[in-house]
Amino acid sequence: MPTTDLAPALAEETDPLLFATVSGAHLYGFPSTDSDVDLRGAHLLPVAELIGLHEPDETRSRMWDSDGVEMDLVSHDLRKFVRMMMRRNGYVLEQLHSPLIVHSTEAHRELLSLAPGVLTGHHAHHYRGFAATQWRLFEKTGELKPLLYTFRALLTGVHLMRSGEVQAHLPTLIAEVSAPGYLPELIEAKAEAEHGAATGLAPARLQSDVDALREVLADARDRTRLPDSPAGYDALHDLVVRTRLER
Repeated sequence: MPTTDLAPALAEETDPLLFATVSGAHLYGFPSTDSDVDLRGAHLLPVAELIGLHEPDETRSRMWDSDGVEMDLVSHDLRKFVRMMMRRNGYVLEQLHSPLIVHSTEAHRELLSLAPGVLTGHHAHHYRGFAATQWRLFEKTGELKPLLYTFRALLTGVHLMRSGEVQAHLPTLIAEVSAPGYLPELIEAKAEAEHGAATGLAPARLQSDVDALREVLADARDRTRLPDSPAGYDALHDLVVRTRLER
């Protein structure tokens, strides 16, 4: 992964950044030589922006160039981030659990400690839906990127249902969940170009393999030990309030 320098963004931040991690292709284990760096995280708005009449700007985005590499930082206010966690949003949980940490605080570590409580069997629907969206994009473009996103989402969902752990790294998932044997070759091909075409595999075989993994995910959802409803609401509420008042 290219060196991730947050200095330009942090220098312009008016509100504390609680954490920032790398998401996207670098987290998923199939970056290209020309991939940008997707940074995701949470920041903390001051109390005054939340109690007045104006609607707060809870999501912020910034892009800049670092030695020829495009950097993209998107962060949500802590309250919005936690609400997204409670809504069975696997995407924000992957950001929170990303091992590619470029900025962290005690609030980040406490969020991580509370995250297991929000995991439910219903997260399978998130991954099934995300995979379906990426598969439709692959059918339209024929590109490797959405194809790998499709498999990655389905395998992450299966792993989560079986283990109760958020794992977004495709090479790791391949070693832990039964998957088509051609995926390592697709990962190698994706390294050459961000928008390269998927070639050499029959569409019918790909469709069959994706359908099979959908069934595996459905079965894992039926057998999961994860609860139907999230827990830890009060603890997360306390974290949001305490962190806000301490700043």
